Amino acid sequence: MANPPTSGDRKLQWIYLKLSALAVIWGGTFVAGRAVVQTIAPFSVAFCRYAIATLCLAMLVVRVEGRVPPLPRRAVLPVVVLGLTGVFGYNLLFFAGLERVPASRAALIVTTNPIFIAIAAAILFKDKLIPLQAIGAIAALLGAGIVIAQGNPLTLFARGVDVGDAYLFGCLATWVVYTLVGKYVLQFLSPLVATTYACAIGTPLLFFASLGDRFWQDWQTIPVSAWLGVAYLGVLGTVAAFVWYYEGLQAIGPARAAVFINLVPVSAVLLAAVVLGEPLTPSLLSGGVLVACGVSLVNRC
Repeated sequence: MANPPTSGDRKLQWIYLKLSALAVIWGGTFVAGRAVVQTIAPFSVAFCRYAIATLCLAMLVVRVEGRVPPLPRRAVLPVVVLGLTGVFGYNLLFFAGLERVPASRAALIVTTNPIFIAIAAAILFKDKLIPLQAIGAIAALLGAGIVIAQGNPLTLFARGVDVGDAYLFGCLATWVVYTLVGKYVLQFLSPLVATTYACAIGTPLLFFASLGDRFWQDWQTIPVSAWLGVAYLGVLGTVAAFVWYYEGLQAIGPARAAVFINLVPVSAVLLAAVVLGEPLTPSLLSGGVLVACGVSLVNRC
């Protein structure tokens, strides 16, 4: 007779359930973002998302820490960089890209970020890039090329990349900087506090960027579905996903948690097909497999 599950077993089951939901939620941010920018201008979407997220994170910090911890002097400039890159720059480029690029393609480009982080760390900090990681990086980049070029990556040398794709690669670059600087910041602050400070810095900048949009004149005419999409991006796609991810890291470690992150592009492509009716083309599927396998190799090593 099997022993009944212990409280530890049940807690672990909840962690795995949350990480599974996380993969779907993060995949859904591409779909929600693509849908919302058809109604609300990209910069305004970015501001609304992070206005919601910053408020929720600040309340969460007070609940967890009892107060908002002061920012150490050594961390001030790096945290400003986090706000400029991971919140301000990333989201401007992310939503500008989604305005022009299908959600499935955008997901397969953006989720190659572990590849570029590993390459940047190897170049800047002499981190060791083992052969299996190099193979994974090549596979993922080839897959992204197939997706962008719709079958033949060699055509990119002739025509270059589209503006939307360029925005998404810029988005990747900002995330690389955010991640590498974030490793330094986490010596002084918890992930929750560091993220909250970064949001508090980046969100006002997103507000000023959004002032040129018609959002501020036409917000009364925006449909409820678009507001629900913004709420999804702010509450689930940013706050809940952040909390669940770090719960998973703490409970099962980065190696096993990375397995669920590898499912993000898969869930994004499937959700885009079901919700938005985006076609599952041969180039998208074959490139997607290469991206998922390549990122999995880099994350596993």
